[in-house]
Amino acid sequence: MDAPDVSALSLTELRYLVAVDDERHFGRAAARCCVTQPTLSAGIKKLESTLGVTLFERSKRSVRTTPVGSELARGARRVLEEVDALARIAAREAAPLSGPLRLGFIPTLGPYLLPWLLPALERAFPALRLRLHEAMTAQLVEGLLGHRLDAAFLALPVEGAGLEAIPLFDEPFWVLVPAAHELAKRARLSEQDLAGERILLLTEGHCLRDQALEICERAAASRDSAGADFRATSLETLRQMVAAGMGSTLIPALAARTHEAGSRTALRPFRKPAPLRRIALVHRRTYPRPDDLARLADEVRRVLPDGVTPSQVS
Repeated sequence: MDAPDVSALSLTELRYLVAVDDERHFGRAAARCCVTQPTLSAGIKKLESTLGVTLFERSKRSVRTTPVGSELARGARRVLEEVDALARIAAREAAPLSGPLRLGFIPTLGPYLLPWLLPALERAFPALRLRLHEAMTAQLVEGLLGHRLDAAFLALPVEGAGLEAIPLFDEPFWVLVPAAHELAKRARLSEQDLAGERILLLTEGHCLRDQALEICERAAASRDSAGADFRATSLETLRQMVAAGMGSTLIPALAARTHEAGSRTALRPFRKPAPLRRIALVHRRTYPRPDDLARLADEVRRVLPDGVTPSQVS
């Protein structure tokens, strides 16, 4: 059997392939590619005809990528990234951090990071076009490795072969307790002060849950174990649960900045050295614009608000 004539392939068709593989839905893939669904479907059929393979199994309810389709989609992502790299080489004289940048962030960071960071980046890099994506750590890592994201703000450590992390800042934890709680009478707390306390946690999948569990284990604190499962999906839900007297929780420093004085809760810092999490900008080692990410990291560290400290970069 003769090899397919790959010279007939187009970059547009490869983008269609990657979009359908990501979305598992022709309508969403077409919207992402800014074309009509018939146009995208015709492109996929032409690609299948050129390669002589079936890329997707279609039904009324689902779209599944075939094994060979998955392998070809991975190759298409590599090709498209190399094409992007060629475009960057050609535009080397252009302003740094210009054009699109696909940036991910975790839910316990994004709502408190973006309000002060986005205006600063717009001032520093007016030609930058951010495409933001919020998801939990595992999904963001998958997006990075799958070439769907360029970089992501994540809490360390992060597991994933082929990834690199640029440390950004250290974010201490604070303790949120009901306003009438005995611990609210103290100016600062130690981890041992949490012994026996019911600490409310986020649901599985949040890296903040794992970090809070480590603190709970060191302090011998109770973890959602008072006869009910009180796990939440957001920090704001945890705040309301604490206000209702269901227990206490741990809040990272940027989220602590939004605490409202006079609420039914009290926010207390830890004594030094306070437990903390380190936030980093994570990217693939093969990302073609590492200097841009280094500039971005420098700007983030430059404009940090009170409450967090820049990480030491080796």
